[in-house]
Amino acid sequence: MDFSQFLDQVYVGNTIRDYLWVVGSLLIGGLFSRFVARKISDLIFGLVAKKGTELNKTALHDLLGKLLRWLIIMLVLFVCTSHIEYPASWDLAPVDEFGIRLVLHRIYLLFLGIVITWIALRFVKFLGIVFMERATLTESMADDQIISFLIEMIRVVVIIFAVFILLGVVFKVDIGALVAGLGIGGLALALAAKESLENLLASFIIFFDKPFIIGDLVTVNGVTGSVEKIGFRSTRIRTLEKSYLTIPNLMMVNNVLDNLSLRTFRRVNFTVGLTYDATKEQIQEVVSATQKYIDEHPHTNQDGKIHFTQFGASSLDIMVLYYIDTMDWGVFLEVKEEINFEIMRIVQAQKAEFAFPTQTIHLDKS
Repeated sequence: MDFSQFLDQVYVGNTIRDYLWVVGSLLIGGLFSRFVARKISDLIFGLVAKKGTELNKTALHDLLGKLLRWLIIMLVLFVCTSHIEYPASWDLAPVDEFGIRLVLHRIYLLFLGIVITWIALRFVKFLGIVFMERATLTESMADDQIISFLIEMIRVVVIIFAVFILLGVVFKVDIGALVAGLGIGGLALALAAKESLENLLASFIIFFDKPFIIGDLVTVNGVTGSVEKIGFRSTRIRTLEKSYLTIPNLMMVNNVLDNLSLRTFRRVNFTVGLTYDATKEQIQEVVSATQKYIDEHPHTNQDGKIHFTQFGASSLDIMVLYYIDTMDWGVFLEVKEEINFEIMRIVQAQKAEFAFPTQTIHLDKS
């Protein structure tokens, strides 16, 4: 028996040649899947991430590499198994009738559809990374918000289309009848998902009305923080304590929202208390010197008000009110500290003293 005759021997309805061809194809596909996946991702990177981007190919390889390998192996598996015949003695039903062949075929199509959908979602995510990286080159944060919103929308559309395609191709569901059925049951679905639909509509209001954009410092419902992401259902805020809060979009729209980033100045308002032994002249000098310094400071405007306002329980109270022309928290603290030190110097120069809570006790000698 020569080697050719050996390969032509039949076992379980297939020749040894067929089995070797299947095993060899799987081995070659498995060995070269990484190389082919990298070449495909390089091609995609070249088409999407053009000149002017700081991204490297590693980001795309991390997102698509493993999934592309799975897709290649599944395609190779389909080609290989098409050369294998089931023995006639098994009397299996055709692939278009219920049986082992139909079940295996639909399981394969289901996994193939899931892998392709996953690849599409990862590709959309990479598109978001590319466009967000380009958006950082602009001063406006509006394009960051638009990109984030569109990426979320595309992901939802991809998932919806994938579900309908899988239902139609794999499970042979009549999509037209399904859509009609959804129209009939739309009211029940809307009632069941009332809160989610309200948040979705609120996200469109935020997108078009733009009460805030990504990067703005806002205060809503007693929470102050920087907006980091605006999604379909919720808005993500990084608070001043560095915690990460998720607030429903409906709450962002229905509650009174203070966009602190749109302020032109930050207000400072406090009281300086002098002891009751301070003279009228000392108080007048402290008020006028503080008013002059604040008016002439390069980071304040002319709306500062310094006045002797009231006789406190244990102090003569001077109101200090002024505005600092910065939204930067660090600069704000530095300017405020500088003015505080100058007020201390002015009070000491007038030989006055700062008051603190005191009580006077009179003893009856009788």
